[in-house]
Amino acid sequence: MGAPISHFAPIHFLYFLLLSSPTILALNFSSLLSSFPDLSDFAALLSASAISSDLNHRTSLTLLAVPNSYLAASSDLTHRIPPSSLADLLRYHVLLQYLSPSDLRHISPSGKLVTTLFQTTGRATSDFGSVNITRNPLDGVVSVHSPVPFSSSNATVLTLLQNLPYNVSIFAVNALLVPYGFDLMASETRPPLGLNITKALIDGHNFNVAASMLSASGVVEEFEADEGGAGITLFVPTDTAFSDLPGTVKLQSLPADKKAVVLKFHVLHSYYPLGSLESIVNPVQPTLATEDMGAGSFTLNISRVNGSVGINTGIVQASVTQTVFDQNPVAIFGVSEVLLPREIFGNNPMMTAKPRNEIVANAHPPEGMAMSPESNGPPLHLSSPPGYREEIRSVATANGGVNFFLTLCSCCCIALYLIQ
Repeated sequence: MGAPISHFAPIHFLYFLLLSSPTILALNFSSLLSSFPDLSDFAALLSASAISSDLNHRTSLTLLAVPNSYLAASSDLTHRIPPSSLADLLRYHVLLQYLSPSDLRHISPSGKLVTTLFQTTGRATSDFGSVNITRNPLDGVVSVHSPVPFSSSNATVLTLLQNLPYNVSIFAVNALLVPYGFDLMASETRPPLGLNITKALIDGHNFNVAASMLSASGVVEEFEADEGGAGITLFVPTDTAFSDLPGTVKLQSLPADKKAVVLKFHVLHSYYPLGSLESIVNPVQPTLATEDMGAGSFTLNISRVNGSVGINTGIVQASVTQTVFDQNPVAIFGVSEVLLPREIFGNNPMMTAKPRNEIVANAHPPEGMAMSPESNGPPLHLSSPPGYREEIRSVATANGGVNFFLTLCSCCCIALYLIQ
């Protein structure tokens, strides 16, 4: 085993992270790892790969970080592969789901399949952009490996480094993970697409209203500028969807800034081919409007319903009706309804899709997003070097003090109110 990770985050830094959780997504992983000297090499790789733009808008993430002592075994690999391939390799260590220590304790022996950021690029073969997480019921060791049986690339979870409910977890693992079938010498053959989105919609013959609104608002230029990086996914209402809007919805009467927000509400800041949407792990997805208006707002709930992709805004239930364009890094899908955000149209009654696209299932919050404290279950038996658990316990004690302090303050405020 390599040398243990030392110099955990100072207590005041943990206080800051805990007390500022609503804005935690403004921090990238490089910042979170800066307090761990034994993760400096992995943090440097993350910074050099420039994948931070893929991360900032996401609300639930788990990072599998490789300490310097273990990363050294893969130094030849990380130095010889092209930067684009290295970026995809690091994306494979970003799980698109918040996993707490309790979640790992309750993983069944058959394992849990979790999508990674690499899967969203469209460059992963089949579901090889996912990882299978298993837990040995005898010794409690948690392992991460490819969903392909007998894959040569696997890692053991060493310990929890950071746990910021319910947004970010960081675990240390003892090896760099390589996706099955990953071409280590392949370069990213994806030049900027330069797609004219308005023209693509007009060529679709059923999206003239959306094309007109996008052109008039000016946001289409912003969408096209975002084609680089992680790409974009657009949900475009059909002309029929606009004509079927209830008279109470004055979409065209909105101020220009709010109309732009509604249009951005139809766009995800990542490329999702149809297959990825159908198997999406975290159904609650931020939109471009989320980036403008704040974390947790203007999100879409995406799930597979009745054999198609369903989209729930909180007041509108719609479905994907067709693929208009799909070429990495841009996906454009036709949808049955105008996606109205509850933050703007919340006073309108629930509007469901017409019977031709009826969606009967209710949207559910993503797994791991339940806003309740972690249960005090049995300890998480992770394979870790000496000294890891002692440091974790000290951090947990500090976190408990913060929670007690906040609870005490709340009780005092209630008591003062009742006395008055």
